[in-house]
Amino acid sequence: MPKGLQLFRISSNQRQSGRQSVLLCLLSYPGQVAIRSEITMKKIILLLAALIVLFPVVAAAEIVSGITVLVNDEPITTYDLANEQEALKSGSGDTAALDTPAAKEQLRQAALDSLINKKLIEQKVKELDIKVSDEEVNQAIEDVKKTNNITEERLRAALAARGISFDEYKVQLKSQLERLRLISLEVRSKIQVSEKELQEYYAVHAGNYQVDEAFHARQIFFSIPASASESQQKKIMEKAEKVLREAKAGADFAELAKKYSDDPSGKEGGDLGFLKTGELLPAFEKALTTMKAGEVSGLVRTTAGIHIIKLVEFREGKKQSFDSVKREVEDQLYKQKSEERFSQWLEGLHKNAAIEMIEQK
Repeated sequence: MPKGLQLFRISSNQRQSGRQSVLLCLLSYPGQVAIRSEITMKKIILLLAALIVLFPVVAAAEIVSGITVLVNDEPITTYDLANEQEALKSGSGDTAALDTPAAKEQLRQAALDSLINKKLIEQKVKELDIKVSDEEVNQAIEDVKKTNNITEERLRAALAARGISFDEYKVQLKSQLERLRLISLEVRSKIQVSEKELQEYYAVHAGNYQVDEAFHARQIFFSIPASASESQQKKIMEKAEKVLREAKAGADFAELAKKYSDDPSGKEGGDLGFLKTGELLPAFEKALTTMKAGEVSGLVRTTAGIHIIKLVEFREGKKQSFDSVKREVEDQLYKQKSEERFSQWLEGLHKNAAIEMIEQK
């Protein structure tokens, strides 16, 4: 991952829909994750444990005790629904977009779907008598602490800030782990991926396994503040020219970057890692793509400031062989089948359930 902060284009992030967030995060069934090994299982456990910390238990303004829906005679209350809606809303990132009547209705339906799904899965856990021991819960917490390099004190503080006690956290985590174990049994055991399927998938999606050409570069960056006067800009330019002469004369580029660069990458000798075309500022990219390995550029002016670039290595683009990406292909195909299998399994739970919507007066 490139470390420089001053040379990349800014692109807008795509947000997941509220419904997708419900399914992945709050329902917390890893139907979209293939549980194929102890390592994968541990990753999912860590994800679920972290999600409980990240998504607070939202208290409604007032406790409402009406029943919204009965799922196999077990109630989901209006209080549950209000809490779920608030949790989804706070996790969506764009609360303003949820203020229209249509968006509010979509949010309500997403929350209701999530609660029904969770209730069905919870009932299945009880039916199959799936148990997770206290030792397993404690081990999951230890893994969370180790992975995030935090103490139990800090974990407790983070939970408290979100209105969750440590005991409540353990109960929630235990519930999540039970759901995870259920999905592993009901979904994982029904999935097989053959060698032929792997070969066919690779042939169709070979373009996804292309290594793009990339440039390993270092830079020395001189920041020019927007408020800089003409004389200040001149001083910065003179400094950059002086450093450029040293670099061209054979001085250690990394040491020059550590000494002069205004970019955070300077601490690491100006190392930007491997960069791809299309993600850089135009002037920086133009200079980089015309250089040879080992060459030092002239002064490159961008909207951020002045750059001196050294191309360390050029890596040509190439297609990755099937053998080199076989595990990646298998993971992708397994994930795809897991999603399909989970949808079928969940649909079966719905078909066999008695779900009664209660009209609110």
